[in-house]
Amino acid sequence: MNDILGDWKRSHYCGHLTAADIGSTVCMMGWVQRRRDHGGLIFIDLRDREGIVQLALDPDRDPDAHSRADKVRNEFVVAIQGKVSPRPEGTVNPKMKTGEVEVEVSELRILNTAQTPPFMIDEYSEAAENIRLKYRYLDLRRPTIQDNLVMRHKVARTVRRYLDANGFLEIETPVLTKSTPEGARDYLVPSRVNSGTFYALPQSPQLFKQLLMVSGYDRYFQIVKCFRDEDLRADRQPEFTQIDCEMSFVSRDDVMTIMEEMISTIFKEAIDVDVQLPMAHLTYAEAMDRFGVDNPDMRFGLELTELSDLVAASGFKVFADVVAKGGIVKAINVKGGASFSRKELDDLTEFVKIYGAKGLAWVKMTEEGWQSPIAKFFSENDLSAINERLAAELGDLLLFVADKPKITNEALGRLRGHLGQKLELAQKDDFRFVWITDFPLLEWDEESKRHVAVHHPFTAPMDEDISLLDSDPGKARAKAYDLVLNGSEIGGGSIRIHDQSVQSRMFKLMGIEQEEAREKFGFLLDALEYGAPPHGGIAFGLDRLMMILSGSDSIRDVIAFPKTQKATCLMSEAPGTVDEKQLRELSIRLAKSK
Repeated sequence: MNDILGDWKRSHYCGHLTAADIGSTVCMMGWVQRRRDHGGLIFIDLRDREGIVQLALDPDRDPDAHSRADKVRNEFVVAIQGKVSPRPEGTVNPKMKTGEVEVEVSELRILNTAQTPPFMIDEYSEAAENIRLKYRYLDLRRPTIQDNLVMRHKVARTVRRYLDANGFLEIETPVLTKSTPEGARDYLVPSRVNSGTFYALPQSPQLFKQLLMVSGYDRYFQIVKCFRDEDLRADRQPEFTQIDCEMSFVSRDDVMTIMEEMISTIFKEAIDVDVQLPMAHLTYAEAMDRFGVDNPDMRFGLELTELSDLVAASGFKVFADVVAKGGIVKAINVKGGASFSRKELDDLTEFVKIYGAKGLAWVKMTEEGWQSPIAKFFSENDLSAINERLAAELGDLLLFVADKPKITNEALGRLRGHLGQKLELAQKDDFRFVWITDFPLLEWDEESKRHVAVHHPFTAPMDEDISLLDSDPGKARAKAYDLVLNGSEIGGGSIRIHDQSVQSRMFKLMGIEQEEAREKFGFLLDALEYGAPPHGGIAFGLDRLMMILSGSDSIRDVIAFPKTQKATCLMSEAPGTVDEKQLRELSIRLAKSK
């Protein structure tokens, strides 16, 4: 490589040249974005990670310009020397950072050639995602992806600066850990040295960061890789990155105050947005009542309204029977939605069925009153009471779900979010944060017939609810908190259990007997007996946060080398098979597929 470059040293990145550099002699290196032959004059757009600059090659200035430029093609790697000049009058491009200048090339060297790429390397490329992921090293040259990864670097830098200034220490925790399958499935790694045993890749550094608090480090953080073997969605990956934090001698309010100030700093430095502090707070109960989900999008209304008391004695048997059996009836009022077609209403009905609802009742508010298949089942008094509670007006669309509380809330809450997107009620550059607090500590799992932790088994119950652990554990609330932004949970945490006796009671409530608890979590139970301070923390999903900051539609656009929704890497073809010798060394024999 030194022979090719000779004594040439890059003086400037392509995207850094401005009018202030006019008259300077520069040496630049990068990739050819495009080449344009204007008769005697040849223009080349040269690109690197910082941007694009226009090169001008004039045969009058360099007799060999044409012969060299004729060989140049898109994505060739070249180096040039030349002088920065103002663009001729009428050719200034205000959309480019370098749009006022061009470089009059005195010498050009081709450092490497390139095949014709399978798609254009620009922000307008419409190549299928599977092609982009197969040739990810080319996709990563696209300015949009480069901008995302540069912003990601800046966000990580901001996080480190902020947390360091607030007394946090960055400490690494193990990647090869012990499997404690509570929640998502672990990725397992077989041990060659200890035959027949397995490590697990961490779903989070939870236990280790708690042990660091026991060890007296007081404030810890880590920007850390985590792994979960679960089905993927647009905003999930099998390996993902967390901003992981833990603090000693703190309350919930302490954690939330420090962390929302960190998020505010990130938004200001990354995209120059001022976040209003303090952020809004909602209890879990209020979020479920008003929005049906615990991650509500606060950018628009469409709030859920309960009608159970109004329809319990109505003539509509479907609603009345649901209420009689302990279910609930809720509705949302879609302002101006009476223009929805029958097909659109059928599509909405199919949408709520995804979340377990048996159907969706609808009413169009017309000049004649209710237009709906269910209108005939209600008295005038019933109609009047429902209209009043829903603030129904001419042209509105009322949508009802009747079912068990959990199904009704989720189906109608997800429908609310779906309609918010469909009707474009929310703008990407409108950022609405809300803390959700007072989550249930436990929930009953019908399949396993036992209580499971809503967050994780190490979350502390509210002090006033500790007595409920014995009498009515399902009603106990947790010292947990999630930060939600525009309908996405970007962070979650809690105050932890620091009392060994309470932790043991939690395990017992979850059906984890003492022997099993000792086997899985003995080191934590022991540590809690050696002076564990009150402590708590939080973890933010860096990938999901970056997706929102950059305005990307897919989490894969903010990760350098992401996996597909089938947890594969199309570029490297991972996961792959291994040879028989490696399996024997690990004492593993594969079962033959049928």
